Amino acid sequence: MSALLVTAAAPGAGDVRLGPVTAETYRAFVASRATEPDGPSFLQCPSWAGVKEGWRPLFLGWGPASGRLTGAALVLLRPFPGTRKYFAYLPEGPVADWSDPDIDSWLTPLLHHLRAAGAFAVRLGPTPAFRRWDAARLKTATGSGRRLSDVLACEVDPLGTAVAERLRARGWQRCGGDAEDGADAQPRFVYQVPLAGRTTDDLWAGLNQEWRRNVRRADRSGVEVAVGGAADLPEFYRLLRITEERDGFRLGRDLSYYERQYALLNAEEPGRMKLYLARHEGEILAAHTMITVGRRVWYQTGASADHRREVRPSNALQWRMMRDAQAAGADVYDMRGVPSTLDPDDRAHGLLRWKLGTGGQVVETLGEWETPMQGTANHTLYRAFQAYLARR
Repeated sequence: MSALLVTAAAPGAGDVRLGPVTAETYRAFVASRATEPDGPSFLQCPSWAGVKEGWRPLFLGWGPASGRLTGAALVLLRPFPGTRKYFAYLPEGPVADWSDPDIDSWLTPLLHHLRAAGAFAVRLGPTPAFRRWDAARLKTATGSGRRLSDVLACEVDPLGTAVAERLRARGWQRCGGDAEDGADAQPRFVYQVPLAGRTTDDLWAGLNQEWRRNVRRADRSGVEVAVGGAADLPEFYRLLRITEERDGFRLGRDLSYYERQYALLNAEEPGRMKLYLARHEGEILAAHTMITVGRRVWYQTGASADHRREVRPSNALQWRMMRDAQAAGADVYDMRGVPSTLDPDDRAHGLLRWKLGTGGQVVETLGEWETPMQGTANHTLYRAFQAYLARR
């Protein structure tokens, strides 16, 4: 593993050294952790720094005086207009040993370094899970006004609970408070299909009857699924705009965002981002993107046309993507965000219902946490920043 490239230890670091590392050193560390079941998110890959325009990237690493990295972070710095101050964001990071009860050994020097770099506040996304609900339990728990918090979880992760307590004790606040649909930039609730140790037959058996029926219908109707390329991104984006209009949401990204993401992620590792296309009678009816890092795979963004929905192109795409993830040796297929509502009359519930049909689990992450830096000026900027977000 690459050596740690840092200067002197920051105050509060003990024998831990923390400081900037080269992109190559950072990349090597992330790659060394990518084969772990709970390895780094694609949002902590060095290529993600180039995807997010308007943010200045900072690669940090830390470890003992011997010089070996034990943790690292991609920090995105967003300037506050009219000042030389920054909002520091670690999306789904840092890449650290969250099971170590002595998080102060790296968290304190991390905050010190970011404050010295001009950050007025920090947001991070701890990686441990908090609670899990199996699809079977949630399918029987729907009802008027009901939410995930009304249902007893199938599993509560003691590590996630401990990390939340440690952060709260140090003055960190969860974005959006304890509200289920808070102000997290990344989804608080995600949907995951376990793949490790399962065969294709196991995955098929895990689909509910409606999903199996829809996959068969797509096959009988002649829906063809293939992996596209960069030249197909304009069509993907056209379908995405149709999907946004139909489903009442707006991601606020233009075509260049997806072209940049596709180019940078695949330049970092060929095949890291793939675009899957579902065609029927020669026409692309649906397109979904998939990202792979080590043994984790994410279904990131889906788009589909308004017509010929009866041939079920999206079900065909997901079934192919799930099987490809399993064949590649992934431990989990992450379908990303789901709403917390269990009310069948709530429009948002349709997305959760669709993903529940794959037979996986809803996973509540710890969400994102923020803290302002010390100093009156930093606290003032932080309050102004929160007011700005509330007006958006």
